[in-house]
Amino acid sequence: MNAGKTGSLIPPGSTIGILGVGQLGRMTALAAANLGYQCHIFCQSADEPAAQVAAQTTLAPFDDTAALASFAARVDVTTLEFENVPIATLEHIAEQVPVFPAPSVQAVAQNRVREKSFANELGIATAPFRAVADSDALARAIAEIGTPSVLKTVRFGYDGKGQVAINADTDPAEAWAACGAGPQTDGGILEGFVDFACEISLIVARNAGGETAAFIPVENRHRNHILDETIAPADIPDTTAQAAQDIALRLCEGLEVVGLLAVEMFVTADGDVLVNEVAPRPHNSGHWTIDAGRTSQFEQLVRAICGLPLGDPTRRCDAVMKNLIGDDVDSWRTHLDDPAARVHLYGKTEVRAGRKMGHITHLGAPVTD
Repeated sequence: MNAGKTGSLIPPGSTIGILGVGQLGRMTALAAANLGYQCHIFCQSADEPAAQVAAQTTLAPFDDTAALASFAARVDVTTLEFENVPIATLEHIAEQVPVFPAPSVQAVAQNRVREKSFANELGIATAPFRAVADSDALARAIAEIGTPSVLKTVRFGYDGKGQVAINADTDPAEAWAACGAGPQTDGGILEGFVDFACEISLIVARNAGGETAAFIPVENRHRNHILDETIAPADIPDTTAQAAQDIALRLCEGLEVVGLLAVEMFVTADGDVLVNEVAPRPHNSGHWTIDAGRTSQFEQLVRAICGLPLGDPTRRCDAVMKNLIGDDVDSWRTHLDDPAARVHLYGKTEVRAGRKMGHITHLGAPVTD
């Protein structure tokens, strides 16, 4: 075990550790199996998507140092399927076995202030923002940035959680209370509203040797603050697509990511590209790559963290990925009747409003060389 300690190549037959048990871990484990790897999941809840397909599972809290040490001794490299794993957990594992992306990457990605500041330091534009520690600071930030704007928690919010829209008549104290920001989230961040033409994302892979590969920019459309559809490719000018790719590559290289970096961006009516958020892991908007890409984002992650050559990131055909959220999953049988549809169900036994239960990829026109 721990072949990663003696060299950058972690060959097939080794064991990949995955922190987290959701559908991203599930699809990573399936891709790893295709390349001859086993996966060992470390998670805090049982009978979840990744655990259903992994060779081994450790069920323990992320602060259980004995369990973490035992887990690290049984894997050759570790990655993660969501970015909010505690930094102390990652650092503890990294003492025994490589962790990709590194804890330093997660420290930026977990904190909205740090990620936007990091982008700005590289000369990459974002919406205007201010860090806010309480309702009084929020009132001052609103006066500086103006309205409309959005208050978010610095940590932990996703799919619209931990966010409050700020308008001219919003009471800062009420907005602060509704957001749930506080010491446990490292405070809040006020972001200026971007009147964007579309929202895009782009996923970049990088291995320890510095080799990079970028997937195409895709357009994301949301419903109730949750990703509903991803359209590949995004209908944007080539110059805008190239600018987005350049931004994602600069962020990936600046952070020294080994693995994947998903970058969510806004495209303004003038064609400017602004970074919204980054995620150093597989991303919901990259699911289309499983069926329409020459290499899936999940295989690319395995290649990157194991020191293998990166795969071809180009697409075989156009595609539209549709999330099955909550009761949407009941339509799975209808989609199986469509020869252009590829059905992916995550094995979740409890259907809840807002919960991602699966996705459908509708395949479009093939790409001609």
